[in-house]
Amino acid sequence: MAANKVPGVRAALCYDDATAVNSREHNHANVLTLGAGMISGEQARRIATTWLETPAGGGRHQRRVDKITEIERRYSRPGGTAR
Repeated sequence: MAANKVPGVRAALCYDDATAVNSREHNHANVLTLGAGMISGEQARRIATTWLETPAGGGRHQRRVDKITEIERRYSRPGGTAR
């Protein structure tokens, strides 16, 4: 949760291949988080590989990311600190 307070960070909690793909394609996530108590080491490796190999989507997904970026810009102070 705290990672998403950092300007420019779009962290996503992923627990399977589908959420890994979705977070990258739909929200252009640039930080992957994994719950150690929720998945095995093998699952974590598979999710990380899927996440790293999935490109960010365009079109309607880019519009969503642009909205997120605009909100971040509106509520950020110069120098990168939040208000």
